[in-house]
Amino acid sequence: MVSKLFLLLLPFWAASAQTTDAGRKSFENRCSGCHGADGNSPSGQFPNLAGQNARYIYLQLRDFKEDRRKDPVMSVLSKDLSKQEMQALAEYFAGRKAKPLAFKADDDKVAAGRKKSDETLCPMCHLGGFSGQNEIPRVAGQWPEYVVKQLKDFKARTRTNDAGNMTSVAQTLSEKDIENLSHYIGSLN
Repeated sequence: MVSKLFLLLLPFWAASAQTTDAGRKSFENRCSGCHGADGNSPSGQFPNLAGQNARYIYLQLRDFKEDRRKDPVMSVLSKDLSKQEMQALAEYFAGRKAKPLAFKADDDKVAAGRKKSDETLCPMCHLGGFSGQNEIPRVAGQWPEYVVKQLKDFKARTRTNDAGNMTSVAQTLSEKDIENLSHYIGSLN
């Protein structure tokens, strides 16, 4: 019985290994300069992708490719990616381990950010611990500078590939709220 099950599942395991290997190769060629050698970005200018939800990464790559989300670097780098390459990259990053940030959060800002998060119901979509789900990103442990930029882009409506959810929430946030949320999110692992 076990050997028959193994033989039935072997093609799926092999395909998964090939997808991960293809993602690793594409990552080394395209992504590591900004997103770090293992998907943990060394700079707050770029997001950490290690441990991110594969579905979310795939959708963002697709949105960059199709100009639904714009970035001077990502829009160019994604143009020639095939669906299979985007899926391979997504699986690769999802399989990496997110590391704690080299960031010292301000305790008062963390507390205020947690309070604002509860008020605006952030865990309702991003889940407890901000681990994300499906199309909703994992934001726990994301660089504060990156969180600030994204929230400001949603508020300014320069980032709109969210079906309106984050754009609506961001309209209710002050500059101080955004700063506090960035410290809270950056403090999570």
